[in-house]
Amino acid sequence: MTESFRVLAGAGTFTAPGAGATHWVEHLRTAHFSIGTYSIPAGGVDGQSPHREDEIYVVTSGVATLDVDGQPVPVAAGSVVFVAAQAPHRFVDITEDLVAVVLFAPPESAI
Repeated sequence: MTESFRVLAGAGTFTAPGAGATHWVEHLRTAHFSIGTYSIPAGGVDGQSPHREDEIYVVTSGVATLDVDGQPVPVAAGSVVFVAAQAPHRFVDITEDLVAVVLFAPPESAI
């Protein structure tokens, strides 16, 4: 029997990075998408590279700027931003601990 629903406990909750500057927790992966929580502390550095998948960021807390291919997009709790596959992007000017629920479609590659 396939699972018809799942509560994603902890999704959208800040998790302090260990040795790195960011923290990623994947909550669910299906054949069509994957979803997780991305956390960056205030003053942190986001070193991500472009992905092969489309992404939707749902910011649950924090304040930062999402630089998408040189275009600054201010984000805070409640912001929802689509980023197309292969578009260079990263969070900068993180002034409050940032938490974003991230949806990848298709599922994020493990590269």
